[in-house]
Amino acid sequence: MSEKCNLCPNNCNVDRQNFVGRCTELNNMRIAKFYPHPFEEPFISGTKGSGTVFFSGCSLKCAFCQNFELSRSTRGKSITAHDLADIFKQLEGMGVHNINLVNPTHFVDKIYEAVKIYHPNVPIVYNTHGYESKTSLDIALKFVDVFLPDLKFKSPTLSKRYTGIANYFEVASSAILKMMQERPTQIKNGLILKGTCVRHLILPLAAKDSIEIINWFEQNALNESYISIMSQYTPFGEIDKFAELKRPITKGEYERVLQALMQSSITNCYIQDRTSASEKFIPKWDF
Repeated sequence: MSEKCNLCPNNCNVDRQNFVGRCTELNNMRIAKFYPHPFEEPFISGTKGSGTVFFSGCSLKCAFCQNFELSRSTRGKSITAHDLADIFKQLEGMGVHNINLVNPTHFVDKIYEAVKIYHPNVPIVYNTHGYESKTSLDIALKFVDVFLPDLKFKSPTLSKRYTGIANYFEVASSAILKMMQERPTQIKNGLILKGTCVRHLILPLAAKDSIEIINWFEQNALNESYISIMSQYTPFGEIDKFAELKRPITKGEYERVLQALMQSSITNCYIQDRTSASEKFIPKWDF
């Protein structure tokens, strides 16, 4: 009898051999692209790129998702754990600084199988939306060196509006605290080897929420963890019914959040320039 999937906090309890839950993916892994990605934080991309693997499906489903075709499972090719292990080897052969698993939550058990077949000789980065259960995080902690979680919303009203999930912050902040606790930061020659870097994307009309995220991080950061404030929001995805999402953030919104960061005691941070808000930075799904 097949096991029911409760990997993520959605607790869909479905047999993914035959049915899909919120992630809209069956048990078999699917990816849409892998390549040396040059546009992550500098201590991740370095000079040779981050060996990024983009997984299909998503257990969160943000309305404004920039990787919309992936998160809605309209792109992707099925692979086995052995295939993924071979991809790790290929990426290493390209000279990448790390293996970067993008949106891995709903396949974390299968990824762990691949790591047991071949453990990369470079750090493994867990690039997640942050909505992680104890189950998924316990598996990830067995093989992940660097956690790169989003902390998308403080407000349950915003998270409910854009994802349909009101308890996002409660769950994600708890998971991120665990990540920071378990992975003290190690940086060598300008590259992160271990640690946690929390990402936050500024959204239109949501500068107040961004400032609350900064305040939370200032009060809760552990083990020299980093925060990365991102301004790259580009209108994309299922945003027809959200008028506020049909424009990039304004200079005023950006500067208001930036001022809050500068006035905080946070020193381990990255700040993204507003010129990053462009569809040219969204990968082409050509795998």
